[in-house]
Amino acid sequence: MEKEFKQRNSSIMRVVLYGPESTGKTTLAKQLAAHYNTQWVPEYMRTFLEKKIMVPGEEIVAYKELETIAKGQIESENTLSKTANKLLFCDTNLLELEVYAEHYFERCPEVISTYARKNKYELYILTYIDVPWEVDAFRDRPENRKDMFVLFEQKLIDYNLPYIIVKGNEKERLDYAISHINKLLKIN
Repeated sequence: MEKEFKQRNSSIMRVVLYGPESTGKTTLAKQLAAHYNTQWVPEYMRTFLEKKIMVPGEEIVAYKELETIAKGQIESENTLSKTANKLLFCDTNLLELEVYAEHYFERCPEVISTYARKNKYELYILTYIDVPWEVDAFRDRPENRKDMFVLFEQKLIDYNLPYIIVKGNEKERLDYAISHINKLLKIN
């Protein structure tokens, strides 16, 4: 069962877009993938929720669904890593799922926490909260973004993971991310 949470070995570099909801992760993942002519991994939780039949009064995500979502995220990542061109951009990962689980449920399934630490990414791009909130059916608590940002950054610090924070408009964020990724790729 644990292999369902593990990244497949690959020579590609993995970069994860990471941070609170509605902070531009998907936009930046798409832009970076286009710039580097490679693949990006969509956020599986969104795909999962779009297929879920919502019951009035029910939680958007139930604790018992977290492992299914984690498996879907890693399966998507492993599948797209086969066709990626040197880099793979991941719109979230298991560490993000761990942060949300701890925030909403005050606990996280152990297998998710374990593989959130074991799976490797060359860079985390932490998206700042300086973009306008976009309302959709799956997002909540726009007033809580600063607190969530602090939780996301603290997890990176706790696990000593390599990260940058992107701020500003789309072009500023993209340019800053590209400059750091080029360093990883040793491109001047």
